[in-house]
Amino acid sequence: MNYKLTLSIDKEIVEQAKTYIRKKGGSLSGLIENYLKLITEKENQDSHIFPEIRKLKGAIKASKNFDYKTELTHAINQKYNK
Repeated sequence: MNYKLTLSIDKEIVEQAKTYIRKKGGSLSGLIENYLKLITEKENQDSHIFPEIRKLKGAIKASKNFDYKTELTHAINQKYNK
C-alpha cells in the first residue's frame, strides 16, 4: 500500500535529483523510497551488534587492496603454528 508523504526539500536539491532521475529512469518517489529501504535495511542488519562495537564501525580504514580473508587466514595460521 502506498502512503502519500509531503517533504520540504531545498529547491536546488530537488532540481538536481530530477536531473539525476531523468538520466537513470524511474521517478523521484521511487528514488526516495529505494533510499529509505536501503538505509533502514542496513540499520536492521547492524541491530544484532553491540552498540559499543557498532560505534567502532568505520573507525579503521584499510587500503583498497586489503583482503580480509587472507589476513584472517594468515593470523590464524600464525596463532596455531607457533
